[in-house]
Amino acid sequence: MSSLRADFDEMRERIRHGRELGHASFEPIYYLIFSPDHILEVKRQTPAWVAKLHQEGWDVHTFSIAQNLWDLLQSDPFWSLCLTEDKASPLDWVRTNKALADIVTSGAGLLHRLEEALRPLEVIPNGLLLVTDLEALHPYLRIGAIESQLQGKFHVPTVFLYPGVRTGKTRLKFLGFYPEDGNYRSVHVGG
Repeated sequence: MSSLRADFDEMRERIRHGRELGHASFEPIYYLIFSPDHILEVKRQTPAWVAKLHQEGWDVHTFSIAQNLWDLLQSDPFWSLCLTEDKASPLDWVRTNKALADIVTSGAGLLHRLEEALRPLEVIPNGLLLVTDLEALHPYLRIGAIESQLQGKFHVPTVFLYPGVRTGKTRLKFLGFYPEDGNYRSVHVGG
């Protein structure tokens, strides 16, 4: 198993050299894959990684899935109703998760926010988007669903810090327990 540092260094090299022509996609999408056991270590390393990318000339912008999910939930007009219903039936996780997933995946949900984060970077020389906290997507959705809907909109290198397991060249298991998914159109490093 490779170390996080070695995987990050490989990721930097791949970003610097760009995507190779291939059958899946030409978009500059990269996944730094790490064991879910290392989520806290990745969070500790992220500021140093951002600093290193800045030193190399990248204009790094961070998109936190957790922060954006929380903002979406709190700003939703039905948030107070969700809280009231949850208090009435605190153990009805299926209903609670369905209600929260509906908010997250609505028209102005997470997909829209990520697209809005990418758009201004198109005109920034050496712009790079670092997407963090993917574990916050559980149990609502997986990032592959968002990535596929944004096909054609990744114009700057976009790095996803992905807690999961690589099960092949293009197949990943989100958080190590979801069924493997091969629908990613990205370069995978680590895992």
